[in-house]
Amino acid sequence: MTVVVILNLVIIVVNGATDAPNAISTVVSTRSMKPRHAILMAASCNFIGLIVISMFNTAVADTIFNMVDFGGDSHTALVAVLAAMVAIIVWGVAAWWFGLPASQSHSLIAGLTGAAIALQGGIAGVNGAEWAKVIYGILLSTFMGFGLGWLGAKGIQAGLTQAGRRQVDKGFRYAQIATSAAAAFMHGAQDGQKFLSILVLAIALSLGNDVSGAADLSGMPVWLMLMVAIFMGSGTAIGGERIIKNVGMNITKLEPYQGCAASASSVLCLITATFTGMPVSTTHANTTAIMGVGAARRARAVKWSLAWDMVLTWIFTFPCCGLMGWLFAEIFFMIL
Repeated sequence: MTVVVILNLVIIVVNGATDAPNAISTVVSTRSMKPRHAILMAASCNFIGLIVISMFNTAVADTIFNMVDFGGDSHTALVAVLAAMVAIIVWGVAAWWFGLPASQSHSLIAGLTGAAIALQGGIAGVNGAEWAKVIYGILLSTFMGFGLGWLGAKGIQAGLTQAGRRQVDKGFRYAQIATSAAAAFMHGAQDGQKFLSILVLAIALSLGNDVSGAADLSGMPVWLMLMVAIFMGSGTAIGGERIIKNVGMNITKLEPYQGCAASASSVLCLITATFTGMPVSTTHANTTAIMGVGAARRARAVKWSLAWDMVLTWIFTFPCCGLMGWLFAEIFFMIL
């Protein structure tokens, strides 16, 4: 169990370095905040968001815990979870190195699914009803993120002339800081709960508890939430700048009102998904919102080639990370 917990904490740090910066990428790209200040804000909001939301809603954690069946022999099940953790780390570090905003959420889901298939010898170990929430989350973050970003930017453009937008730029900068803080807050709630569920799973397996049935993870110990929140915030503080540049500055050039529209769209997506138990990617929601905002100005304002590279990264995450989870599990079963 100790190794699984350590690797899970490593993944949380990687998540903080790769996923969390997306929540504050726009506030940096519009120069509403300096990168270091924005990163510290994101780290703090991640911490607070996980603690506050998890106190009364654990829908995302419940979905991840019940998504696959790690029931059976506790030792073998822990080995499978270990394999999933290794697969997620390998994929996440590779994405971070190349500056691609790959989703740790999707990596987590894919790695766990691949390891569970290896453990159960087929897809019988996959809970289709819970897994469907992943698909719903992808559709939600894609269409809602892009659509709200486009509508928000169009609405501001229609309500204010170009000169008017310049006059209220200062107000938009403050609003963007607020919406970016809210996005980081909700990222902590969304992604933090996913990793909390893995820690609860590892503890349950180490105690020999049956984890094959549906579980309600409400009432998780506060010390566990604090541990996850601290490691996630640390990851954001250590490695956030590489992803901020690729997402906030390279997809499209943003003005303060556009950054505000993008951040607000991401927040609405994350709130909807978190309280309905849909595990979504902050990276996905924020990036599609930025694309929507850019397209509202003109389609050519978006660097679609870079956007397409990111989409391909998301698409390949599921089969690649799932295959690695399955492969590492099969290897570990032979040697552990």
